[in-house]
Amino acid sequence: MLLQTRNKPARDPARGVYRFFANLGPGLITGAADDDPSGISTYAVTGAAYGYLPLWTALFSFPLMAAVQLMCARLGLVTGRGLAGVLRRSYPRWVLWGACLLLLVANVFNIGADLGGMAEATEMMTGVSSLYWTPVYTLLMLALLFWSSYRVIARSFKWLTLVLFAYVVAAFLARPDWHAVVQATVVPRIEWSSGFLATLVGILGTTISPYLFFWQASHEVEHERGQGRRQGALDAKLQAARTDVLTGMLFSNVVMYFIILTTAATLHAHGHHAITTAREAAEALRPLAGHGAYLLFTLGLIGTGMLAVPVLAGSAAYAVAEAQAWRGALDDHPRLAPGFYAVIAVAMLIGLALDYVGFNAVQMLFWSAVLNGVLAPPLIVLVVLLTSHPAIMGTRASSPLLRACGWATAVIMTAAGIGMCVTL
Repeated sequence: MLLQTRNKPARDPARGVYRFFANLGPGLITGAADDDPSGISTYAVTGAAYGYLPLWTALFSFPLMAAVQLMCARLGLVTGRGLAGVLRRSYPRWVLWGACLLLLVANVFNIGADLGGMAEATEMMTGVSSLYWTPVYTLLMLALLFWSSYRVIARSFKWLTLVLFAYVVAAFLARPDWHAVVQATVVPRIEWSSGFLATLVGILGTTISPYLFFWQASHEVEHERGQGRRQGALDAKLQAARTDVLTGMLFSNVVMYFIILTTAATLHAHGHHAITTAREAAEALRPLAGHGAYLLFTLGLIGTGMLAVPVLAGSAAYAVAEAQAWRGALDDHPRLAPGFYAVIAVAMLIGLALDYVGFNAVQMLFWSAVLNGVLAPPLIVLVVLLTSHPAIMGTRASSPLLRACGWATAVIMTAAGIGMCVTL
C-alpha cells in the first residue's frame, strides 16, 4: 500500500487549471460580454463622479446577477429551448412579444451606444472621425457573423478583454486610501439624489442586462448541440453550468470593481468628477501605462465591443426566431436561417443609425445602461416564474434560494428605478 502511494503520479496543477478553463463556455463568454463598452463607461463615470462610495455595488450585485444567469442557464439545459421559446409554449402571445419588445428596445439602443463608444475610442487614437469608424465596425461584425461565426469572433477577440485587468494594476499604482476602499466595499451607502440613483440603476442595468438572459439560455442550448452532448447526465451538466456561470459573473464583477476603484483613485481624487469623452475615461490608466493609457483603453473597448455587439444582436435574433418558431442559430448558414440573420442585420443597422443622431458617446453609453436597468425587472419576473414551474422544469425547478435572489433582484431594480424617477 505504501509503495502504491509513493508510485502514484503527482497531480499537475497547471493541467488542472487548464482543464478548469477548458470546461468553461457560455457563462464565461456571457461574463466577458457583460463588461461591454456601456459597462466600462458606466463604471468609469461612477468612479469619477462618486469616488469610492459605489464600490459596495460590485459585491452586492454579484449574487443577484449570478442567480438570474444561473436560472437562465438551467432553463436552457432542462428544456432544450431558449427563453423566448419557453415563453411561446407557456404564456399568451402578448406576454411573449411584450418580453421581446423590451429586449429589442434595450438591445438596439445598447448596440448603438457600444458602436459609438468603440468608434470614439478609435478616433482618440487615430484622429479619424468616429463617424467613419462606426460603419466600419458594423460592417466588420456583420461580415464575420454572416460568413464566419461568433465562435471565430470570440476566439479572436476574447484575449483583448484581458486588457481590462490593466485597471487592477492601475488601481494599486494609484495608491488609493485602502481604509476608505475597504469601508466603501463592505458598508453600503446611498445618496438620495437623482444623479446617484440614476448611476445605481445604470450599474444594475449594465450588470443584470435583459440581453444576457436570452443569450445565456439560447447559447447553452446551442453549445450543447454543437458539442453533441444532449445525451448524458443532466445533473452533471447543471453542475458544470453552475461553475461556468459563477466564474463568468465573478470575472465580470472583479473588472467592474477595479474600474470603479481606479477611476475613483485617479480622476475623482484629482477633482475630475465628470467624464464626457473617451480620452477623459482613458486617463484613469495613466498611472500604469503613461502615454499608452489611450492605447490600452482603446484595445479594451474594441475587444469588449467585438464580443458584446454580436451578443446583443444575436440575443435579439434568438428571441424573435424562437418567438416565430424559425430556424436560427449562430452556427447556421444565413441561407438556412434568413429570418434569424435579418434580425441581426436590422438591429445592428438601426443601432448604427442612432450614432448619427448626435448623442454624446459617453452619455449614450451611460444612459443605455440606465435603460437596461429600467427594462430588466419584468423579464426577471418571467425568468423566476418559468424556472420555478414544475411543468416546465420538472424536478429541477429553481431552489428556494435561487427564487429568493431572483425576486430580490426584481424588487431592488424596480425600487431603484422608481427612486430615480421620483428624484428626477
